[in-house]
Parts: sequence; structure tokens; C-alpha cells
Amino acid sequence: MIQGKNRRLANVKTRRETGLDYVMFSLDLNTPFGKKQLKEVRPYYPGEEAELRDELDRVEQMIAFVKQNQILTDKIQEVFMEVKDATLTIERSGAVTLSTVELFEIKSLLLQMRQLRKLTMEHEIGDYQGAHCCCAAEPSADSAASEARAENMPAARAEEEAAVDTVPREYFLADTEDLLDELDPRRDRMNTFYIYNEFSPKLDAYRTKKKEYEQQIRREQKQAREELRKKYGVQLTPKFDIVVAKSHPDFEMIQSLEELEMTDQDYMSVTLQLKPTEKIYEFVQAAEELNAEIEQEEERVREMLSRKIAEKEAVLLENCEKMGALDLALARAIYAMKHDLTKPEITEEHVIAFEDGRNLQVEDIIREKGKTYCPISLSLADGVTMITGANMGGKTISLKLAGQIPILAQYGFFVPAKHAKIGLSNYMQILIGDSQSVERGLSSFGSEMEELKEILDKGQERSLILIDEIASGTNPTEGTALTKSLVDYLIKKPYISLITTHFESVTERKDIVNMQVRGLADCNFTLLNREIQHANRRDRINIISKYMDYRLYRVDSEAQVPKEALSIAAMLGINKEIIEGAKKYMK
Repeated sequence: MIQGKNRRLANVKTRRETGLDYVMFSLDLNTPFGKKQLKEVRPYYPGEEAELRDELDRVEQMIAFVKQNQILTDKIQEVFMEVKDATLTIERSGAVTLSTVELFEIKSLLLQMRQLRKLTMEHEIGDYQGAHCCCAAEPSADSAASEARAENMPAARAEEEAAVDTVPREYFLADTEDLLDELDPRRDRMNTFYIYNEFSPKLDAYRTKKKEYEQQIRREQKQAREELRKKYGVQLTPKFDIVVAKSHPDFEMIQSLEELEMTDQDYMSVTLQLKPTEKIYEFVQAAEELNAEIEQEEERVREMLSRKIAEKEAVLLENCEKMGALDLALARAIYAMKHDLTKPEITEEHVIAFEDGRNLQVEDIIREKGKTYCPISLSLADGVTMITGANMGGKTISLKLAGQIPILAQYGFFVPAKHAKIGLSNYMQILIGDSQSVERGLSSFGSEMEELKEILDKGQERSLILIDEIASGTNPTEGTALTKSLVDYLIKKPYISLITTHFESVTERKDIVNMQVRGLADCNFTLLNREIQHANRRDRINIISKYMDYRLYRVDSEAQVPKEALSIAAMLGINKEIIEGAKKYMK
């Protein structure tokens, strides 16, 4: 991906409010490498349309692969779930001697790489504890079936099937079987590790001799135990010790035996152990000397294996990168499938247009409640577009959606819309209520002005500016004036500016686009009032929401801003005297 130098498409708040962070957090990533790559994902900027189209093509290809190879996909993800981050160990291998535990980590990673090679290159989804892997082996059942299908279909169809019947080659791992052989000299491919005798003939000889000494020590101990039994009638345990109660009639005699030595005691008993004989001392000393030789040889083996790993550092780290890339690609594809996302059309002109768009975060909440999301359509180009409409009409959600679809597209994701046409932006910012600024001592209006200054200072050609009810925290006269002046400023800039407002006179200009929420315009108020009357206080808002039409439609500049606040207030039980008084003031 080509990254814009010193460019930042969106700040932390914009990423959060548009839902980009929500989508990224929702991805089902299974490897530390995939999670790391997600954190490093950068957006595509104007001039990088071709690269973004290639990225979206890869997502499309991965979706096709997952749909056709569900079992294989599950197997790949199962391997991913076992992967641990051993990159630091790999990088350390050239400078230090790795411990046995670290060597085990590398062997486990190599076994996982081996499995992934067989899954992605051969489609072999069976047992992986078998013999030596040969990636040039005979075609698997899956690939053979694919060839058989291809023989009985038109050429174009065969090419289409072939294109999705395998993981893209860019995710194929390099062969590391030779390094696995070094760490697994027995070739059993078990997910365990030990400094095996096969690593060193010298180590084998040392351990064999040590075992002989241990057997000789055991024989001497058994002989001494048997002599003690025959001579004194004292029976030692298999561990060559005995616990004697101080109240035992033979306690004094047993305690005084030269063949035994005391190892522990309490107020009730004494523990005695067989005292080593001269021969046992000799064998123990010889075994200890061998231990030192064994430890030295084991360290030499670990050092040798560490150097072998260091030689493959570049290959191993590249494989880790590919594993992360495949993990992320599968996560993008699966998320797109689960949420019915579509591939956006990327265009060179600066436009944002989508049909039946859905705010993913809001849609998930609505679905959990068993309700249906009402999609909206919107078309934006350089200039100012105002959204007006009913209270509770979803203007803010529509504003966020106008940011969610293009920001997802610029980060290489499919988008929640039936169709979307996106022109890339250099800068994208949303201005919406910020509780954090209020918490640190700023009023809501002060917070807005602070953020507005940042937006206007950093705005540049091909910016997307999203503003939610600016100046609503001050008096209406000044708020209207400030909003009108802001529109005057933005209309001259090469920005796509989308503003929600309650200030009616702002929409009277002919050089802006006015979009309105349908709201309750087509509502059957008879049915609505009937439901409201028999509902409790908590359910009334949900009932009104059910009748609300959140879709947007374009109106001419002379159309009035819908005035539904009083109707909603009345339906929610506000005193009739207050409602009638408000109507008089409106007139």
C-alpha cells in the first residue's frame, strides 16, 4: 500500500464516531500477526485509486474463496488460533542461545507453518501428525475434484472456479521444512520439544553412561536394603527410607543403625534414610561429573539450533507477515459476508454516493432488539448539503453513515450499502457533541468552537466535513448567524460538507443541497395515537420510532423545515396548554 507522507485522514474521534473503530474491533482475528497488521492499516489517498481497487479486488477474491471452501477456511482458522507470537525469539536467535522453551516455541510455529502450507497449497485438511511434508506431492482430493469439474464446464466458468478454489499465491508460505528437520531429528512432527540424543552422538553416549551409573546405584541400594531386612528385620520403602514412631519398641535400636541416617523428625516420629555405601558414593560422583558434561553438550546443541534459526530469520519473519496478512484478509472477507457488505466503486472524482446505506453499529443494536434497519440513500459532491427533518429522525445517524461508508472504503473494506461510489478524500473530520471536552471544563459551545477551528485549520482540497447541528449550544439568533456564515465559508472550498441543522433559514439558499428526513410525513397518525394511548411510558418512544421514516429526500430551497417536535411532545404526554402556547409563539 502506498502511504501518504505526513497525512492523517481522520483523527481518533472521527474514527470512533464514523464507526471505523467499531468495525475493526469486530473483526475475528486469530493471530498476533493479524492483530498487529490491523493496527498498522493505513488509508488510501487521492492518487492511489488503482492500488485501492487492487485491495478491494483481493477482498472480493477472498470472499469467493471462503464461500467455496468453508471447511478449508475453518481449518486455516483453527491453525491460526494456536499461533503464538515468536517474532522476538526469532530476532534474538542470532545474538543469544535460546532456551529449551524458546526452541519449543519455534518448533510449534514451524509445525503451524507446515500445516498452513499444506492447507493453502494442497488443500489437505486431514491429520498433520504424519510423515515428512512434500509440497510437490500428488494433487489432493480437493484439487483433483476441481480439475474434474473444470473438464465439464465452459472455459470462462472453469477460470472463475479456479480463481476462487485456492488461497491467492501471495499468502503461500515459504518452505521451512529443512529447519523443522533440524528441530525435529526424529521426524515424528509432534508438538513437543526435548534435547534429543539424536542431536549429538556425544550426548547420546553421555546419557547412556549416566543411565548405567543410575542402574548401578539402584542395584547397590536394593542390595543394602535387603541385607538390612535380613539382619535387623527393618523394612525400607521403595524410596529407601522409613518413618519410625518414637513410641515404637525398637525405636532406639533402629535409630542407632549405622546403615541409616536421619533426614527429618517431629515430636511423634523420625524419618531415616539408607546411608550411601562407598560404591554408591563413587557412582553418584561419576554421574554428577557426567551431568556437567551433558549440560555443556545440551548448551552446545541449543546454540547450534539457535544459529540455524538465525539463518532463517528473514524467511520466518516473512512467513509471519504472510500469516498475518491471510488472517486479516479472511477476517475482512468473513465480516463482509456476515454483514452483507458490497464492493464500493472507486472513482477519481470527489463524490460520495450510496444506495440503501446502513450504519453498522446501529444496525447491530437494532437487530439485537429484533427490529429492522431502515436504510438510506445519499449523494454528495463538492459543496454544502444540509440535512433537516424531524426530531428523532436519525439525522445524526445519517451524518455518521455519510462518514462511515467512505472511511471504510478508503481503508480497504467493503461497505454497508447496496451500491456505493466513492471518490477518495485527503481529509475527513466529523464535528459532533464531545462529552470529553465538556468534562475538562469547556461548555458544549466552547467544545464545538475548539473542534471547528481544528477542522478549518487542517481542511484541504478534497476534504469531507461532517457537522452535526453546529451552534445548537448558544442562542438561536447567534447560532443561525454563525451557521449561515460557516456555510458561506465552506461553499467556496473544494470540500464535501454535510451539515445537520434545526435552523430553518439556513436552508433557504439556492446554492446548497437540502435533504430532509421523511420522518412522520407519511405516518398513519390514527394508528400511531391508538398505540401510544395504550403504551407505558418506556414503550412510547419505541412506538414513535417504529412509525418514523428515516429515509432522506431532496427538496427545493423554498421547502420548509419539518416541524414535528410539538407533535412528538404531545404524543409523549406534554401538557396541552404548553403545546398550544408553543404553537401561538410559532405563528
